[in-house]
Amino acid sequence: MYDTKITGGNIVDGTGEAPFVGDVAIVDGKIAAVGPELDGDAAETIDATDRLVAPGFVDCHTHYDGQVTWDDLLEPSSGHGVTTLVMGNCGVGFAPVADGREDWLIQLMEGVEDIPGSALTEGMNWNWRTFPEYLDALDERALSVDVGTQIAHGPVRAYVMGERGARNEPANSEDIAQMSDIVAEAVQAGALGVSTSRVLGHRAMDGEPVPGTYAAEDELFGLGRGLERGGGGVFELAPAGADGQDLVNAQREMTWMRKLSAEIGQPVTFALLQVDAEPDLWRSLMDESLEAVSDGAQCFPQVAARPFGLLIGLQTHHAFAKRPSFVSRAHLPIDELVAELREPKVRAAILAEDDLPPDPTQLFDGLTALVQSMPHMLYVMGSPPDYEPGPESAVSAIAEAAGVGPLEILYDQLIDQDGRSMLMLPLFNYHDGNHDVIREQLLHPRSVSGLSDGGAHCGMICDASIPSYLLTHWARDRSRGERLPLELVIAKQTRDTAYLYGLTDRGTLEVGKKADVNVINHAALTLTSPVLVHDLPAGGRRLLQHADGYDYTMVSGQVTRRNGVDTGKRPGGLLRGRR
Repeated sequence: MYDTKITGGNIVDGTGEAPFVGDVAIVDGKIAAVGPELDGDAAETIDATDRLVAPGFVDCHTHYDGQVTWDDLLEPSSGHGVTTLVMGNCGVGFAPVADGREDWLIQLMEGVEDIPGSALTEGMNWNWRTFPEYLDALDERALSVDVGTQIAHGPVRAYVMGERGARNEPANSEDIAQMSDIVAEAVQAGALGVSTSRVLGHRAMDGEPVPGTYAAEDELFGLGRGLERGGGGVFELAPAGADGQDLVNAQREMTWMRKLSAEIGQPVTFALLQVDAEPDLWRSLMDESLEAVSDGAQCFPQVAARPFGLLIGLQTHHAFAKRPSFVSRAHLPIDELVAELREPKVRAAILAEDDLPPDPTQLFDGLTALVQSMPHMLYVMGSPPDYEPGPESAVSAIAEAAGVGPLEILYDQLIDQDGRSMLMLPLFNYHDGNHDVIREQLLHPRSVSGLSDGGAHCGMICDASIPSYLLTHWARDRSRGERLPLELVIAKQTRDTAYLYGLTDRGTLEVGKKADVNVINHAALTLTSPVLVHDLPAGGRRLLQHADGYDYTMVSGQVTRRNGVDTGKRPGGLLRGRR
């Protein structure tokens, strides 16, 4: 007698093997049998005829470090088939924390990851000081998904070095030894790895780069050796040059990453994007990650499945946010604001005005000027959203065809759909509108599908929907010669991401594995348009994007979502260490 039997589905089991029609049986939260027309009854039978049956997705690059302490649902990720997520990426997190330094860590997270500081301040209770105590606090949470975390370099450095660490002063040998011990202790307690950031654009709200941005090799190796002493895990980083800055050092990063991985015998995974300043650099770094195998190194580039940039809308960042006539109305509810903006006199005034002076206290103040300067890179997304627009969808092209200025077109687009329309500004992975770069990245044998940033960049993106995008755009909607095999797309975000972090008890539909399962109407799977909501603590805003077509999502054999709706079941929780 099975607990659950999923029958007649098109099974893509996460191993990379071809799909087949069959049944999946579950007992006590694990896969009990997989095969065609399984014998035996079940307490519940799910008819998966004409449906895709796949493992739950494992998202290895999220930033729910604060949200997980108050929110058990963990959207948007849980709404896109994700059953396991890994946080603590990019060198930012909330443990360890010294007394009185809570607000500083919040401002660091807000500056780097655009998570509203007011929401973090109201939502978090800070009932920990050390990293093991942080894990203990998470261990008390019943969640809709499983959550693993890494210990972040930024908090560790500031905890050990105080202001010297926060201000990126060089670490001495005693500092490095203490940091190494803290990492080892964290991994022994259950951290899945350690992370750092060397990206110049990653800055706290005060403008200071993330602690560790300029760390010397001895400090980085101290973290890595702590990782090894603690029992092993992943060394994750946002490397120099990933944001298009500091390209001089971008190539040098691979040298120490290869050396570190070979020395400690642990995988290193790093963010990799195509940047306009060096559009072919990503390819050489990917090739070098493959060559590193001969050194005994394990280097895995993390790639994004779609263009990486900003969503531009009336409620997020846009070109008119500093025009006086807009500023005087920005406080209005969205419907009232749109009504005002549709008035011809108001439109004319805003289009004619100069921007107010920049505010040096606002970290993202410069985005207004950036948006104004790039009409050739601003694309109308439409509904459902198009993440691979042609040049005719650019604001500049629409303006040229209409014989008007690009700001006029941009203004009208912002108030379209009652002010809810979105435009895409792809800053990375879209050089000259070439989407085939992403396809090549996804096909590389060392690449890992990541960089969704679930829980982060709340007013800028909603890339937590990337798992659904992989299934729709890459495995279904592209022309037959350009689409990716469904079995590859599934394996990329199940087995490959799970096994990178040593979570070998999940990621495939095989007997004995954890029964994390998605039953999906693949033919009808549709991404909705991103919408801005204010549902975080203290009314904090975030972009949410839903997907229609997930019939069932199961965690440890329990249905957590049915037809896209949360069931209230909370079988998930903290993951401690590799399996």
